[in-house]
Amino acid sequence: MKAFHFRTLLLAACALTGAGAALAQDTPPQPQDDDEPVRVGEGVVTVQPIAVPYMPTPSAADTAAGNTEALGRQIAQIVATDLSNSGLFNAIGPSGLPTVSYPQVQAPDFAAFSATGAQNLVQGFVQANGNGTLTVGCYLYDISGQNQVTRAGYVVQPRDWRRAAHRCADSIYSRLTGEGAYFDTRIVYVSETGPARRRIKRLAIMDYDGANHRFLTNGQYTVLTPRFAPDQRTITFMTYQGNRQPRVMVYEIDTGRVRPLVERPYMTFAPRYSPDSSRIIFSMAINGNTDIYTIPVAGGTPTRLTNAPGIDTGGSFSPDGRRIVFESDRSGSQQIYVMDANGANQRRISFGGGGYATPVWSPRGDLIAFTRTGSFQIGVMAPDGSNARILTRGVYAEGPSWAPNGRAVMFTRGASQGQLWYVDVASGALRRVTTPLGGSDPAWSPLRPN
Repeated sequence: MKAFHFRTLLLAACALTGAGAALAQDTPPQPQDDDEPVRVGEGVVTVQPIAVPYMPTPSAADTAAGNTEALGRQIAQIVATDLSNSGLFNAIGPSGLPTVSYPQVQAPDFAAFSATGAQNLVQGFVQANGNGTLTVGCYLYDISGQNQVTRAGYVVQPRDWRRAAHRCADSIYSRLTGEGAYFDTRIVYVSETGPARRRIKRLAIMDYDGANHRFLTNGQYTVLTPRFAPDQRTITFMTYQGNRQPRVMVYEIDTGRVRPLVERPYMTFAPRYSPDSSRIIFSMAINGNTDIYTIPVAGGTPTRLTNAPGIDTGGSFSPDGRRIVFESDRSGSQQIYVMDANGANQRRISFGGGGYATPVWSPRGDLIAFTRTGSFQIGVMAPDGSNARILTRGVYAEGPSWAPNGRAVMFTRGASQGQLWYVDVASGALRRVTTPLGGSDPAWSPLRPN
């Protein structure tokens, strides 16, 4: 069940409980829907060619993760794929590039790699240590200047060798772009299988590129809208258990314990964390009216933030925790509003044609991602509603989630059997994340702790 489909169900539920039609809010004169169309388009960026040869080992050795020679090939491939997937680099290799010996890792053959047309060179190594760990070296060189730009080393347990590859790619990406990292992250999402009327929806978690996939729930109950806590200790999501009404739950990642967020007999849904992981913002329907509340992650008494006719939902904090963006139909259609974190100064910011839903504040604070309903496309706008533009074209897309550096947005694509995709906000580069089954409702984690 997609997020918008859930909203449709909620509207019907509110109608059955006696909710009246949403009343138009008294506001100053604003542009009409067709006065301010949303622009469609992607940015234009320069793609940098970068060479990534296979990584050698000082001495081939078998480890719990495999032979170090094989690991050197796999790690180089992951680094190249990460950089290419960003849309900012054209990774050349590893296949077809000159073989690098271990002594050459710190003394590159610049002439050999200059012939590839690459501007920069990534080299590294994989070494088995006596205590069972692995050391992965990562070096970045400027080919024309023939100098080392940056280097890093990662000592990891064999099970974390893929993380070392992502961290290497992150260090290169950040050094060359000035942007924050985002490859060493995870995605929590809803795995879907089965016919539409009997769809099995399980909570699943994986690396950002689809590796290390595992299920967190067994499919005995439906899960929707999972969200990572910034401190990565818990995940919150909405569930239906049996024929019960929707309820927000909290999943403890270390223990697997699941508990309800609110001990009240009301519909609760659309959860999301505060930037400091101390509180969860969510919606609760009481007597046919749906408003936004906050509550400590550990539980307690909810604090009500909105009190308007209709449905207020989809709250998302600004990265400084001082403001909240949310969606509401108080004006007669789904639109985006912002307010102070205490509920004061509520005002509408979306005025383009059609409806707007699922707003999410960028980790940078400079943009708000949203779903454009009707056409079902992913877009972004400034926090004051200006400079709105659509990032996706064609196929049904909804439910944006930001990468921790605020550079890319992941979303669900497809009206029936969903897929996970992400788009670079500046370049418009689109990439699919492969999942074992259908997928929806992705949520991007912060960078994983070292």
